[in-house]
Amino acid sequence: MVRLTDRAFDILRAEVDKCATADGVAGNVYRSMVIKRLEKLRSQNGTFASIDEIPDTFKDEFPNFSEEALKAAVKANRAPGLFDKIILGGSLLGGAAGIIWLINLPSPMIRWPVAKTMPVLLMPSFISMDYNYRQAIALVEQSDQLINKATAAADFDLGEIKSKQAQKHLNALPVWFLGYYPKTYCSFAGCRWRFTVDEFQAARKNVGRMDAQIFQQKNAFTQLSQVEQSLVSAKQEYQQAKNAADRQKASINWQSAIDQLNQIPAETLAGETAKKKLQAAERDFQAMGGVATGSVRADNLIEAAKEFALSAAVASQKPPHPAAQWEQIAGLWEEGINRLKMVPVDNPGYLNAQTKLAEYQKNLGIAQIRLQAETDSAKAFQEAKSLLASLQNNLNSNSQNPGYAVSQLQQIINQLESVKPGTTVYPESQKWLQSARKKQQEWQKN
Repeated sequence: MVRLTDRAFDILRAEVDKCATADGVAGNVYRSMVIKRLEKLRSQNGTFASIDEIPDTFKDEFPNFSEEALKAAVKANRAPGLFDKIILGGSLLGGAAGIIWLINLPSPMIRWPVAKTMPVLLMPSFISMDYNYRQAIALVEQSDQLINKATAAADFDLGEIKSKQAQKHLNALPVWFLGYYPKTYCSFAGCRWRFTVDEFQAARKNVGRMDAQIFQQKNAFTQLSQVEQSLVSAKQEYQQAKNAADRQKASINWQSAIDQLNQIPAETLAGETAKKKLQAAERDFQAMGGVATGSVRADNLIEAAKEFALSAAVASQKPPHPAAQWEQIAGLWEEGINRLKMVPVDNPGYLNAQTKLAEYQKNLGIAQIRLQAETDSAKAFQEAKSLLASLQNNLNSNSQNPGYAVSQLQQIINQLESVKPGTTVYPESQKWLQSARKKQQEWQKN
């Protein structure tokens, strides 16, 4: 081995050139002498020159020689170690890998010439294509099995994952080179598969079709989940309804949810599930239908009774009223009572109907009492009028016995006193009664 390596020589020569430039003309002469000494040392075989031997070549000519350059030269003046060999080997391998990577770039201008002359250099591309091809085919088949023969919603989730993986591998295939790759690769690799552009397009279409199926199936399951929630909610609303309006609203929502079950696409797995749930939902709705119908009828009867009661209450305001109006009011209460009596005992609205019935019967009794009072008072007042007219005729004719006149006046007073307060004739009867009593007092004095 040489005593001075090329790397050490280059370091020393660079520093010599620097020192020679600083010394002017003499420096060039000294440079030539020192360079010859270094070249001689580089041509000799033996042990590597040490830090004590190297300065002998330049210390007389260039006493200002850099100590750092000397140390660097001595460090470089040795055999490469294991680490240096590893770095060198790595550099060589990296360079080769870089060349292979460059050759295998997805560029037709690079690959076509290499594929025609040295296709073996495209081995990484061929291996990658072989791997991606096999993975794509396997994943497409798995996706198709999961999606087209699904038994649960989870199958579509897994099928979607497999489909995306298949799409990823298909995207990794250089479709623009498919027609040539198999030919060049299989010419020396002996492969049995042939993946043409048509097969690639068919696989892409299959993946696209499955993506659309997954989208449709997932939408159908989402719709089914929403409808199931609507069914449960509507049923609970109906069971918890406290009046006719709430029950009717819940019934409409219930029927709407059943209609939505029919709208789920029958070709989907969710559609098949919806058919089974539809039968159960319709059965429950029909079973509740009898109760619902009876409840609606009872609610209608109660609502009708309320309307009659409202009319009666309005007509009863601001008494007194004539007998005809009280008769009409009593008739309205009777109509409301008749409606409530039509609610059967086994109906859910029976208890409410009975509560209203007791209230309406009480109001009917009040109306009947007021009617009777109005009728009797009007009759008494009319008889008092007739007696008074008869008394006046007798007094005018002077044919009446005074005792009889007093008796007749007492009858008039009795009739007027029988007129009930709160009747239409009561105010006027009180005036007549006051006048009759005054007349009676006058007669008794005489």
